[in-house]
Amino acid sequence: MYHSTKEMWDSPQLEGAPSLQAKLLSKSCFVQQLRREKRRADRFKAPLSIVLFRFANINSDEVRIWKFVESLSDISRQTDILGYLDEGAFGLLLPDTTKPGMHAFLKRTEKACPQCPMSIVTATYPDQLFDRISAADADDCFPIFLDHSSESLRCGYILKRGLDIIGSIAGILLLSPLMLITALAIRLTSPGPAIFKQVRLGIRGTPFSFYKFRSMYWNTDDQIHRQYVSKLIQGDDREEVNQGEKDKPLYKIRHDPRVTRIGRIIRKTSIDELPQLFNVLIGDMSLVGPRPPLPYEVEKYQPWHLRRTTEMKPGITGLWQVEGRSRTSFDDMVRLDLQYIQNWSLMLDVKILIKTVKVVLRSTGAF
Repeated sequence: MYHSTKEMWDSPQLEGAPSLQAKLLSKSCFVQQLRREKRRADRFKAPLSIVLFRFANINSDEVRIWKFVESLSDISRQTDILGYLDEGAFGLLLPDTTKPGMHAFLKRTEKACPQCPMSIVTATYPDQLFDRISAADADDCFPIFLDHSSESLRCGYILKRGLDIIGSIAGILLLSPLMLITALAIRLTSPGPAIFKQVRLGIRGTPFSFYKFRSMYWNTDDQIHRQYVSKLIQGDDREEVNQGEKDKPLYKIRHDPRVTRIGRIIRKTSIDELPQLFNVLIGDMSLVGPRPPLPYEVEKYQPWHLRRTTEMKPGITGLWQVEGRSRTSFDDMVRLDLQYIQNWSLMLDVKILIKTVKVVLRSTGAF
């Protein structure tokens, strides 16, 4: 392991883990070593891989995080380079390691801290991630994750929250007659409440109560959905997963016996999503963002999938809904979510909201 006696940094999180200070490089030192290894890879055509870790619950999981980092240090080779990059974020550079070797290493890390919610980004040289990090300044060497501490991003989030509040209030006022009619229709056609409440995971894996108009019979078994989601996340492309045609795929349960007659209509028109305006108003969700997953979905996620839940507040609509919706495989959906996270701006939110209206009116990809 590379050691640095210069440019050591002070971090409250390093208290209680002094032995790691000698093993962890600072941000700037990690970038310098990455540039050096990149030049070596160019000269000798040697393989080079990198793994970036970010933990979700920094304060509550501090002890487990540092135990994980300590375990990471123990299972790494002497030539591997470990760096403390940001609050709750670490990087590991793996010289002379191919992509299969990197994935084999990651399997060993899963046993080190199986209960720590984290997102992982990986790359094998040549990859633009190496260029992005090596070109970064010392204070901005972790560009693959959002820098929530930056002034511009904080201002952007304030404006985004303002848009959420104004948009959700306007939506509730304008659509309240439609919501009342929908609630009445659900109550008259099937027993059970009109509003379906479910636990979903928000930003950094925080659970919250998620609201929808009930489109299924009351107290139905969720085993059908659990099995389907498990196969979908695993990338199974058999007929039971892709329920459309080969050239027109459909990654959704097409003929779900649990859905009521009214449920099919409100799903087709996306009316079932309207109660989430209250989720937006109270701050659990945003108008635009990745869809909030169910806890049993996240249990099946690969490490890189987790980034869609740790970086941005979930939304009613998003890039996936306007670009692919049910025609998109799970991995492609995650890629669209990550594309949105990396390129987020208030103008992008406005464009997605406008596109959402068009998609809903056309019922594109809705079943």
